[in-house]
Amino acid sequence: MMQLKFPIRKGLPFKILCLGAHSDDLEVGCGGTILKLFGENKNIHMHWTVFSAENTRAEEAKESAKKFLAGAKKVDIELEKFRDGFFPYHGGEIKAFFEKLKGRFSPDLIFTHYRHDLHQDHRLINELTWNTFRDHLILEYEIPKYDGDIGNPNVFAHLDEETCRRKIAYIVESFRSQSTRTWFTEDLFLSILRLRGLESNSPHKYAEGFYCRKIIFS
Repeated sequence: MMQLKFPIRKGLPFKILCLGAHSDDLEVGCGGTILKLFGENKNIHMHWTVFSAENTRAEEAKESAKKFLAGAKKVDIELEKFRDGFFPYHGGEIKAFFEKLKGRFSPDLIFTHYRHDLHQDHRLINELTWNTFRDHLILEYEIPKYDGDIGNPNVFAHLDEETCRRKIAYIVESFRSQSTRTWFTEDLFLSILRLRGLESNSPHKYAEGFYCRKIIFS
């Protein structure tokens, strides 16, 4: 299996844009990879955007971001208040937000939702990511849920068990309002990581899976 490394430009920060529809989406979808990247590169500029985070959920998002992004050299966190479940009906406002974001930050790497996610909010964020950032490396992350819509990722980030356990602990500690939900369990989070590790022959057994539509070799 081919292994690729992100290009690191000497003296320049590696800029990452993370886009999540709701509080905890980013952490569940790509939290382990974020922790891994910080362990490998100390010069990361992180722009972290959550589109629906109000009241308790906003406080939880702040607490979680503080843990997951502790390794970044520079961090910009944006917590917006678009109505959960209604993103398609606020498409114009969210599109305008994306256009402003494009003018403020030009990333080397973008994490966003999976194109075929059945949650309408997730799909809209994906569509606007591709509509707005046309010349960037975009990795789409997956969110396990009742819909059963995860597919077959074609990009994997190998993770060791310590990183996986840390990711899960941060999620459980931070998002306490979700603790009564049937999907919010440590064994579910770990099972997805183990499955993707099996599929990619991870030497440490675990991995996060992503979907990449376009990549250029030069």
